[in-house]
Amino acid sequence: MKNLHYCLILVALGLNLKTNAQTGVMGALKVEYVPFSNYVRPIDSLKTGATSNFKRIQAAVSIPLSVKTDDAGKAKTWSLLLEGSYATMTNRDYEENLFPTRMLNTQIGLMHMRPLGQTWSLMTMASIGVYTDMEQIDTKDLLAQGGVMFVKHFNPNLAFGFGPVVTNTFGIPMILPGIYFDWRTKGRYQLHVNLPQGIEFGAKMGRDFELKTVVELSGMTAEVERNNKSMLLGYQQIIAGLRPELKLGKYLTLSATGGVTLVRSFDLQSRKLKDFFKQMDEAKPRFTTTAYGSVGLAWNFAKPLATK
Repeated sequence: MKNLHYCLILVALGLNLKTNAQTGVMGALKVEYVPFSNYVRPIDSLKTGATSNFKRIQAAVSIPLSVKTDDAGKAKTWSLLLEGSYATMTNRDYEENLFPTRMLNTQIGLMHMRPLGQTWSLMTMASIGVYTDMEQIDTKDLLAQGGVMFVKHFNPNLAFGFGPVVTNTFGIPMILPGIYFDWRTKGRYQLHVNLPQGIEFGAKMGRDFELKTVVELSGMTAEVERNNKSMLLGYQQIIAGLRPELKLGKYLTLSATGGVTLVRSFDLQSRKLKDFFKQMDEAKPRFTTTAYGSVGLAWNFAKPLATK
């Protein structure tokens, strides 16, 4: 699950955003619900009688601060990113308190994009936020991260990026490799692959209605105190389901997702750098597969500007 946690760092940096420069405000609001499912004990993979659910509300807004074009008509942009997630869990019939009842993730960030020649662009981002279980909020709950991505635009529908990512998630600043991949097809049937966020395959059922199958990665992170030590608690989930999307005019899109949780687990680890590379002896605490549902509203008041 450590690989999942690493992917969540990339998602938190905003690498799921389009690499096309934007001229207007974009945002999204989503409410999720995962019903009660059984806790699977990691020491022996035994499904216990203890159960937990998961409820979350998420919001994200991207606000352009500056948009300039060069002589070739390519855009240089600065954007402000605001994101927040609040989750609650109800935990039943546990012998001890293993999981939090509340988690809060908030961050503010800055993103800059500029062209580099005909087919390359540079994407830089930095953010700082509060990641807490809300038991005690202090400076230990502040996590900062940033990155630089060199993005190759093979065509308007295919982009690949790579570069260093810096995070203090593990106590001291640590450099990790960052990968970005975005590919989408056009036509009535559309495939959209955005790594590390997820995959969508949809069919246009009309001018304003589309039905998609989706597989998505998401999660939350919280700094917690265990035995007077600062630890990092990571929640990861991978869901698969059907998502109808309805356009409400020119700027708004309403969506609903119904499906199942393929992965739902927690990861508790030390924030010491040496412990990041240790091989874990047992599986992570996880939950049995169960249903998943969400409702979302997205808005886009932007006109895309070409980066190639």
